[in-house]
Amino acid sequence: MVEDENSVDALEIEPEALRAAEFMQAQMILDTMVGKTVTKAEIEETRIAVTTTDGTTYFFYGFMGEQGSRS
Repeated sequence: MVEDENSVDALEIEPEALRAAEFMQAQMILDTMVGKTVTKAEIEETRIAVTTTDGTTYFFYGFMGEQGSRS
């Protein structure tokens, strides 16, 4: 296997940075959904699937999970 000196080892990625990036991507998707009607939303093991009346299904990943304790 050839190693790319510019590649990032998966162990070097901080979970909070990944969660923040996924949250920002989800916000961008939600911004495109303004004015649309949701017909179905499903919470799956690794993602949330949201379907709108125009038949488009949007998938949200990565930011689900707990951070610290909730009071």
